[in-house]
Amino acid sequence: METAVEIPAVAPETEVSAKAQRRRFTAEYKRRLLKEADRCLRPGEIGALLRREGLYASALTTWRAARERGELAGLSPKKRGPRARRVDPRDRRITAQERELAQWKARAQRAEALVEIQKKASEILGLELPKPGGKP
Repeated sequence: METAVEIPAVAPETEVSAKAQRRRFTAEYKRRLLKEADRCLRPGEIGALLRREGLYASALTTWRAARERGELAGLSPKKRGPRARRVDPRDRRITAQERELAQWKARAQRAEALVEIQKKASEILGLELPKPGGKP
């Protein structure tokens, strides 16, 4: 006797994101989960809870330690990456002054170049320029 086995025409699609993202847990979620874990008395209940929530035991351990230390803020997700440095207002002022000084130097160089061009043009045209600090 033959048994008919149904084969689905289209395989179920699985959703896979392009890049994995770190999970973030709110402080309320952590508190709720810690309360649930505290109510687990029989062997295997905590394991079942962790499997149901998709968590590792180390997360529960870390959250318990933060709760015991009284770090309520420690239960909220932490921002990753380097901490933003506070910029000293004096450093900002020094940077602005250096930028302004560089602008003035560039302006002075352009002015000196224009004076040199004027001198050369007067030599070519045979004009006499007044001497600095003196009379023509």
